[in-house]
Amino acid sequence: MSVLAACGLGLVLAGCGTPAAGPADRAAQAAAPSPAASPDAPTSSGPAGASEAPARGGAGAARRVPPTLAPGPGGLTPVFERRAPLSGGAAAEKTVALTFDADMTADQGPRAAGGERFDNPALIETLRRLDVDATVFMTGRWAEEYPDQARSIGADPRFEVANHSYSHHAFRAPCYGLPTLGRADMAADVERAFAAFRTAGVRDVVPYFRFPGGCYDDDALRALAPAKVTAVQWDVVGGDAFAKDADAVARQVLQGVRPGSVVVLHCTLSAAPVTEEAIRRVVPELRARGYRFVKVSELMAAG
Repeated sequence: MSVLAACGLGLVLAGCGTPAAGPADRAAQAAAPSPAASPDAPTSSGPAGASEAPARGGAGAARRVPPTLAPGPGGLTPVFERRAPLSGGAAAEKTVALTFDADMTADQGPRAAGGERFDNPALIETLRRLDVDATVFMTGRWAEEYPDQARSIGADPRFEVANHSYSHHAFRAPCYGLPTLGRADMAADVERAFAAFRTAGVRDVVPYFRFPGGCYDDDALRALAPAKVTAVQWDVVGGDAFAKDADAVARQVLQGVRPGSVVVLHCTLSAAPVTEEAIRRVVPELRARGYRFVKVSELMAAG
């Protein structure tokens, strides 16, 4: 099923509804994050296609290893969600991670060729102009369709690129009407997305994964273990999928954000046409409330 199926028809983009979690969710969160490496630490290879995130400061800057969570019980893929900051000191700082899903499925090439826009360059430029750090969860198919944009996002120190699968098929059924991958195909689908990023020349790929639709269970977490990724969920649904009212999207984000929140929004113009306008309201308002925008990797490192 296409990612553009309307929420009102019971078929949604990730973030149209509350994410479905398996029973391993809480246990996985309990796993302590591995510490971020110091600037002088040696780099590590990470999952196929993942790279160490470059520090700010240009091409000559030292590189760091993105933090990840330890595997859950029985080696299950770990799951990261919002962590409320500890009281007192720097840990109480108001931080929020805006994340954007760049969705596209393998069967949507003809629609893109016909002029449908699965990208949203104006949104990316607004994030740059407002100096907002963000994490883009990209499907492999999107990177294939828009390789120049994928490279540009990955080369910008404001952003990090994470994996949203290759096909945007579900990893658990039912999942809002999305086609479902077989267990044996799940890790390969994730690796195929990393391969698409490599082919497109995308830098700053972090070893994080977002389940399409937010749907997963223990079987999916077990099947993804060979990919060595940390799954990332969210606590604030932006509600931008198929929305026509930017103010309503902004209100939903502003009402939901708490210190340490992960917000899910979309970077697909045809499916989420008012996101850029909503961001222009959300960013100054959250800054006025004392929030700082960070990537998921920074939230995870703060542990």
